[in-house]
Amino acid sequence: MSKITAAITAVNGYVPEYVLTNHELETMVDTNDEWITTRTGIKERRILKGEGLGTSDMAVPAVEGLLKKRGISAEEIDLIIFCTTTPDMPFPATANVLAHKIGAKNAWGYDLQAACSGFIFGLTTGAQFIESGKHKKVLVVGGDKMSSIINYEDRATCIIFGDGCGCALLEPNTEGFGILDSVLKSDGSGAQLLFQKAGGSLHPASHETVDAKEHYAYQEGQAVFKFAVTNMADVAAEVMERNSLTADDIAWLVPHQANKRIIDATANRTGVSADKVIVNIERYGNTTNGTIPLCLWEWESKFKKGDNLILAAFGGGFTWGSIYLKWAY
Repeated sequence: MSKITAAITAVNGYVPEYVLTNHELETMVDTNDEWITTRTGIKERRILKGEGLGTSDMAVPAVEGLLKKRGISAEEIDLIIFCTTTPDMPFPATANVLAHKIGAKNAWGYDLQAACSGFIFGLTTGAQFIESGKHKKVLVVGGDKMSSIINYEDRATCIIFGDGCGCALLEPNTEGFGILDSVLKSDGSGAQLLFQKAGGSLHPASHETVDAKEHYAYQEGQAVFKFAVTNMADVAAEVMERNSLTADDIAWLVPHQANKRIIDATANRTGVSADKVIVNIERYGNTTNGTIPLCLWEWESKFKKGDNLILAAFGGGFTWGSIYLKWAY
């Protein structure tokens, strides 16, 4: 019997309609278009507007589009792994909320929290259920409503983050396509450099935490940048070296969209030329768990069966990782 691998068989994405440009940010905080573009590569980001809308409300159209593409019903899904830093609420899991909204009556699910590396961790986790033979259809969703935890008076974070959601379906493959290897890492010593202080059991919500703006994302930009530049590039190179892959063997590098300079450093470290690096940061900013699936969604038509893809991400915690996969369709 051939070895079973977990192959991506469909991808889809969704971004909100509202566009927050650098020029609009100039009216909100002390910054300008040139400063933002030079340091991050971001021109605009999408924001989910409207009362009573959460991360699951972006996941619904993304997933429904995926099911339509694949020609399957929600009831065929076995498992939903929802990778998010901004769940609809602390509990129940947004995966369960999503399952109810789309009618995935036969799926169990849970949320996975690894900051911006969540989708990489989620794909790798979902692959285990496929490889073991336990499940046939695993849905991995990556999405965040980052605008819900961003202080638009904080120049260090408000210029970077946006809202969006993407998803991928994993199914068994015996032709040698799919997820072939991964390198996953974490280091809790970086916790105080990129985090949301309040809202958990350590600092529950109170008048004091709200007044101190501790429910917003906080980032030490320079320290995070240094760590990310080195580590995201290193794991991408490591997964290539482990599988005897050169830059010529790689069809596409799919990096987390946090900062254009981090993307460029990862490309340089792996030797992959700029024309093979997927970049959409200028239009969406950093959508946290949404960046990689949104890249896969936007470039899907350019992928060919058998293409070698390297996925790489870095996130708060710190977390970072890479995946080597062979495109299956």
